[in-house]
Amino acid sequence: MFKNIREDIASVFARDPAARTTFEVITCYPGLHARIFHRISNTLWHVGFKWLARFISHFARWFTGIEIHPGATIGRRFFIDHGMGVVIGETAEIGDDVTLYHGVTLGGTSWKEGKRHPTLGNGVVVGAGAKILGPIHIGDGAKIGSNAVVVKDVPAGATAAGIPARILGEEKKPTGFTAYGISKDENDPVAKTLHSLIGHSMTVDHRIEFILQQLEKMGVPVEEERATADKFDPNQLNKMVD
Repeated sequence: MFKNIREDIASVFARDPAARTTFEVITCYPGLHARIFHRISNTLWHVGFKWLARFISHFARWFTGIEIHPGATIGRRFFIDHGMGVVIGETAEIGDDVTLYHGVTLGGTSWKEGKRHPTLGNGVVVGAGAKILGPIHIGDGAKIGSNAVVVKDVPAGATAAGIPARILGEEKKPTGFTAYGISKDENDPVAKTLHSLIGHSMTVDHRIEFILQQLEKMGVPVEEERATADKFDPNQLNKMVD
């Protein structure tokens, strides 16, 4: 256990630049405290002392503001930053080197027994306030943006954000730790699609204008058609999307 605690302390220094000393981490980091309590309650849960395991989990929630069911499975070097309001359900499974921020919920969507909560692969980062719901799988190295609501699988290396969460893009190579699960260069796929449609409409407008000019040269009246086309301004719509 002490080896694992040393690893947890080292992971704090690796992922939180505010951490200054080991003593500060041991005494002032609720995420570390919650992880220690969970190790105890999880051991008791699996040897049959379920009430005592739940009581220790209940005390840990009061002490840290973090609720981890003693039945949850958590890997090594798990780090909860800030921590307040984190909820991890009974059948949740968390891999190694996972980071959660405050307000994260790994919840269930069914009252049936069995697997009800998410599985997070290794190296997953979940931003503040995100909700990952149901027996879904979040692939290794995936990032979940703050306040996202995830109800479908997220592939390895991908970034998901929004309500409901959408895949913003997959990393082609490792990019290191990303706080709160979102990189600066991520774009919403809906915004990308709208920009593409707007660009296409502008191209069509230029072609229509060229046709109207050619018709005018041939003596065909086109004032009414040009007036109708001028009512739509794609540039104004482009500003609204931005």
